[in-house]
Amino acid sequence: MIHKHINYYVKHLKYDIPAGIVVFLVALPLCLGVALASGAPLFSGLIAGMVGGIFISWASGSQLSVSGPAAGLTVIVFNAIEALGSFPGFLVVVVLAGIFQLFLGISKAGVISAYFPSSVIKGMLAAIGLILIMKQMPHAVGYDASFEGDESYMQETALSTIQELLGALNSISPGATLVSVVALLILMLWETAFVKRITLLRSIPGALIVVIWGVAYNATALQLLPDWAISEKHLVSLPVTANPADFVQLFTFPDFTFLAKPKVYTIAITLAIIASLETLLSLEAVDKIDPLKRVAPTNRELKAQGVGNIISGLIGGLPITAVIVRSAANVNAGGQSKVSAFVHGLLLVVSVMFFARFLNHIPLSCLAAILLQTGYKLAKPKLFLEFFHKGWNQLIPFVATIVAILLTDLLKGIVVGILIGLYYVIRANHHAAISLTRSENNYLIRLNKDVTFLNRALLRSFLDQVEENSFLIIDGSKSRFIDHDILETIEDYLQSAPDDNIKVETRDLQGKEKIQYTNN
Repeated sequence: MIHKHINYYVKHLKYDIPAGIVVFLVALPLCLGVALASGAPLFSGLIAGMVGGIFISWASGSQLSVSGPAAGLTVIVFNAIEALGSFPGFLVVVVLAGIFQLFLGISKAGVISAYFPSSVIKGMLAAIGLILIMKQMPHAVGYDASFEGDESYMQETALSTIQELLGALNSISPGATLVSVVALLILMLWETAFVKRITLLRSIPGALIVVIWGVAYNATALQLLPDWAISEKHLVSLPVTANPADFVQLFTFPDFTFLAKPKVYTIAITLAIIASLETLLSLEAVDKIDPLKRVAPTNRELKAQGVGNIISGLIGGLPITAVIVRSAANVNAGGQSKVSAFVHGLLLVVSVMFFARFLNHIPLSCLAAILLQTGYKLAKPKLFLEFFHKGWNQLIPFVATIVAILLTDLLKGIVVGILIGLYYVIRANHHAAISLTRSENNYLIRLNKDVTFLNRALLRSFLDQVEENSFLIIDGSKSRFIDHDILETIEDYLQSAPDDNIKVETRDLQGKEKIQYTNN
């Protein structure tokens, strides 16, 4: 069995290594951006990315999901660090949240993800795609008011992002804009059939070409056209270490004296629940975009995330979840197995240890272009057309989820989408549960499935349509459950039916016996 697994991973190395490089290029600015947005040391974001890639990739049952610091948790993390007044104290919260997640996985709480409607999950993906596009536009044009690589949909709503975009128009950097436009053209070219036919080009990820282009352009512009060069604040900013010993000194360890503070436990439980929900939603979303349609075990994922957060908290990292942005980049880059996520984690370690000074030459506008393409793929116009053709019961929850996420945040948007989706499910079941058939003065009311008090109004409506001097059959043979309120409504009708000379026969109600009611 082990030999079979090894062969599977070796067979897909030619896809997974390039995909891992792409995910690394996407994750690098996101790890820094999330740390900055959370009010935490920048290195804590990179630690979370490393743990997500190196440990969680193998502990998880998902082949394509990528874990790391989540922008969706930035507000909680920021407020927690502020409330506790200590980052080492907050690391205790991360460890406790990991233990709680581990407990959730062992108690099989992962089943909750099966109850999220497809329209809501795809709405979440589309909303994240749109937010990615809006949040990366300022970086693409060299506007620096937002955080590096920020994918936040918790701290800032779409409205503030739109205001930021309008402000960006007045502060465009020509060099950054040129880099991002050419980068997008390169990425589009790499998607064409022409490039895919050439074996050599097909094996090189487009994102890598984009990064090489950005670094080469800026190096040339600094020498020949300084006005068109990209300033240092628009470049990647990693902590530089002289040797491996310095690298170890960057780690921070939790202050366990904070275990005596009750506030720590409240924050930990909140963090664990929200992180678990985001993980399950992301996992469900990744399963939807997996070309092979593999289904990852949710309980195993919760346990993997729990272990990951324990490790991350113990060595100074931010809390981790499965993240759809990096996972979508993994799928789009052609990743086939968990090796791609592992490769991205290794590259994060190697880059910080040995190549930080070189990576600090990468323009953020390059990385913004990669994320703009990822955002477009998540929110393609074709997706909206598909839901339009599926009908209102699918389109409205889909659009409502997108709008709610854009105007509020991820979790509130998901709740809105689920509630609206639930309304359509109840509405459909409401009408399908009971049917009325008429042939002259003969009527048949059939209880088609489990019938509850929610169907009482519909039953009364059908009973009111039965005219005087008619014959009515009420058939419950197809129902496994009939609510007491429904039986009571039928019983009341049976008492009043003789007044209108209506003969009623009931079948398979109350104990499945056949009872006949007729006029005297």
